[in-house]
Amino acid sequence: MKNIMYAVGILISGLCFSQESGPKVKASFFDGIVVAGYVDHGAFINFTGPNMSFTHKGLKLIAGMLPSLRIKEDHSPGTKNSPVTPNLGAGLTVVYKKIALQIPVYYNTKTAAESGTWKVGIGLGYSFR
Repeated sequence: MKNIMYAVGILISGLCFSQESGPKVKASFFDGIVVAGYVDHGAFINFTGPNMSFTHKGLKLIAGMLPSLRIKEDHSPGTKNSPVTPNLGAGLTVVYKKIALQIPVYYNTKTAAESGTWKVGIGLGYSFR
């Protein structure tokens, strides 16, 4: 009985403390990534929000929500909107070591002058983790 307990203990510790690290899929609320980029004739600064990520060796692929600040000058006549607005986007982020490349999409709502459309952008950022 004692030998069986030792064997089970060694087996469990071997599984829990193994150094082998294979590909992982993980859900997260925040990954510590800040990105700045260009979309729809303006700029954005965002942080990775709730997401699903896939990690393999030094490469991390993230698909998720992007809480952002969009910076865009309003050229419409009459009333002017604020040049900085909060926005929620979605997109893909690729992180290699500490450098992040992101392809976000943002929705521009329908107005009297334009139909509602999705706009695709590109950004470069830094991962603090």
